Amino acid sequence: MTEAELRAAPEDDYMSPRQLAFFRSLLEKEMKTLLDAAHETTTHLQENAATPDPADRASVEEEHTLELRVRDRERKLLKKIEEAIGRIDDGSYGWCEETGEPIGIGRLLARPTATLSLEAQERREKLKKMHGG
Repeated sequence: MTEAELRAAPEDDYMSPRQLAFFRSLLEKEMKTLLDAAHETTTHLQENAATPDPADRASVEEEHTLELRVRDRERKLLKKIEEAIGRIDDGSYGWCEETGEPIGIGRLLARPTATLSLEAQERREKLKKMHGG
């Protein structure tokens, strides 16, 4: 199934086995990309560990700090991807965890790990702002 076919599918096809297979594949590809990047970072950090010049060392350490920050965000995304695949397996993927309504194909294509419909997400963000969180 292609993205175009997914967008053109009738409403009653929502979260059909074909659509779930599409999203599983999308999530698995993203997971592989993130794992490959993490491996690359590990290799890169090991290669640049010993730099004798203090100025070079400071520059390398700053670069490593930035890389590790990016990897930390990616690690959190990996966890969300694993959770999304778990929802595919248990049949709850694509449905808002707050309202039980469809999250929507467009939103899932933009953010395959989404657990809330756009309306529920906006409500949650408004409440967060109101309560200073």
